[in-house]
Amino acid sequence: MLSINNLSLQYGSKQIFRDVSAQIHDGDRIGLAGVNGTGKSTLLKIMCGDLEVDPGVVSRASWFTVAYLPQEVTIDLGSCTLFDEAESAFDEELAQQQELEEIGQQLADLDQESAELVPLLKRQGELQHLLERHDVFRIRSEIERILFGLGFSKQDLDRPVSEFSGGWIMRLLLAKLLLQKPSLLLLDEPTNHLDLDSLTWMEDFLQQYQGAMVIISHDRAFLDRVTSKTWELSLGRLTSYKGNYSHYLMEKAQRMELERAAYYNQQAMIKQTERFITRFRAKSTKAKQVQSRAKQLEKLERIELSETERTIHFSFPPAAPSGRDVLQLSGVNKEFDSKQVFKDVTLDLQRGDKLAVVGVNGAGKTTLLRIMAGLEPAQGTIRQGHNVILTYFGQHQAQELSGELSVLDTVYHAAQDMTITRVRSLLGAFLFTGDDVDKKVQVLSGGEKSRVALARMLIKPANLMLLDEPTNHLDITSQEVLQEAMAQYEGTIIVVSHNRFFVNSFVNKVLEIRDGRATLFLGNVDDYLAARKRLEETSVAQKQPEKGVEKRLDGDSGDRKAQRRERAQRRRQLSSQLKPWKKKVAEAETQIETLEVRKEELETLMADPNLYADQQLWSKTSREYSELQRRLERRYEKWEQAQGRIEEIEAQG
Repeated sequence: MLSINNLSLQYGSKQIFRDVSAQIHDGDRIGLAGVNGTGKSTLLKIMCGDLEVDPGVVSRASWFTVAYLPQEVTIDLGSCTLFDEAESAFDEELAQQQELEEIGQQLADLDQESAELVPLLKRQGELQHLLERHDVFRIRSEIERILFGLGFSKQDLDRPVSEFSGGWIMRLLLAKLLLQKPSLLLLDEPTNHLDLDSLTWMEDFLQQYQGAMVIISHDRAFLDRVTSKTWELSLGRLTSYKGNYSHYLMEKAQRMELERAAYYNQQAMIKQTERFITRFRAKSTKAKQVQSRAKQLEKLERIELSETERTIHFSFPPAAPSGRDVLQLSGVNKEFDSKQVFKDVTLDLQRGDKLAVVGVNGAGKTTLLRIMAGLEPAQGTIRQGHNVILTYFGQHQAQELSGELSVLDTVYHAAQDMTITRVRSLLGAFLFTGDDVDKKVQVLSGGEKSRVALARMLIKPANLMLLDEPTNHLDITSQEVLQEAMAQYEGTIIVVSHNRFFVNSFVNKVLEIRDGRATLFLGNVDDYLAARKRLEETSVAQKQPEKGVEKRLDGDSGDRKAQRRERAQRRRQLSSQLKPWKKKVAEAETQIETLEVRKEELETLMADPNLYADQQLWSKTSREYSELQRRLERRYEKWEQAQGRIEEIEAQG
């Protein structure tokens, strides 16, 4: 479908791409990974044609279509309504429909002997075929399905686009891309402006999408659910990995381990050869051997270790512990312009609780957080416990920073008993390295200012932290640094975030704001989503009549014995269908277990430095390990196929 051939690009002294080559095939679902600044967004712009490169570097099939969603966009959509703007995704189809209607009118008025008759009939057939393929009569329902899935309401359809905020405009642009159904979707941080409900909907939509896609995202859970291949950009080179983001991390660690082993083995061989040359250089009887080994070293292709990201650890500054009861809300109500935001919110948080606040955009999550922080008035009772020291990070905290101070000074002045070295380490975790820390705040982008504001807030000692979308401008590595620190934090956390992977590892409660009501769920966000799904299924089941009720109402006596026999027969048929596949699953699991045991044995052997002294043994061990990896991958594929077939049969039964 699309191929990139020997792409090289340099900005000043920085090499962005070095002979990058890759291919995208129909149905590929690719996650594009790499630290900030490696050129991920640039690569998407090149693939969609927004950035020009030399002829032949990017080639695509003639039928191939590409649609690109950038991170941010400044666009004037005029005064048309939301529905009309979404409908413009079908401009070509609607023009074809208009042309078809005009041809129909012309044919009705045309004489049967006219020379125009045949070409008009031919064009009419072409248009009918095209419109049948696009199912033009389902355009309205398709537009509504996508807009509602992304969080718009029925009342929004007739609103002018100019009334919507930037985040909602991005959702509209995303909706138009999904409606166009291009051969290749290029999505740069598509989850930035989505709440949990619309994010879950989009994951389900993309899993069913027929085309290919390349996605940049800092939401690891999103990448894991949607992608099946990962491209990594590092040091100007692109490496392809099979599997989603989590699988990529495991495979990368294994590759790095093997690469290090091969590197150290080669280094040992080089030193041994150099010692031989030094020792016997002066002996005429060894001259031929010395010369041979010297040439061998010259021709040797040296293994270079890949650059690895610097590991950064951060821990929150200690603060005096609060009392057992940290924050209590009782009967809290909030209205804006006589419109109820939420009503009767009651909550009791204790020391060590870590709470995620979730809900659709506009439900009042940020408002509730500001009320808890004492920044927004509300009706009801809000009571802080004994010795509570509160800090708050909001989405607009960056506006309070002094533009005249440097990044380093801004954060260092907020720190207590913390060295400049530790402050620099923290700023490194938030993507400020080298001379970046000396930049004035006034020259930073909006995202960079938000990261400075977050770092300044986190460095202050506190035992209650309120955080509103703290990961919006952080890459995955920075998120992991903050995630680990929050998991170890002994105080209380309240966080608004749609990033499930980030919050799942440390929250133990979820507060859902829905339709003006607050409901508390125990567990992390995955537990909450599972509970929400059960509630929805129960609600649907209660609305549906029980099986067999209609027959009894029609006067049927309902022969229970016959029903039991029928159910027993269905169970036997189901068991017969499942038996061979369950056998294949059991066989694959046994083989996988045996191979995994041997793999651990080989990894233990390869961790022994003495192995590298014996090149023959190392080569044998390395070959066995590589073959074992391939066999394991095949067994896992067989297991997944059999397990998938079992699930299909059970769903049909």
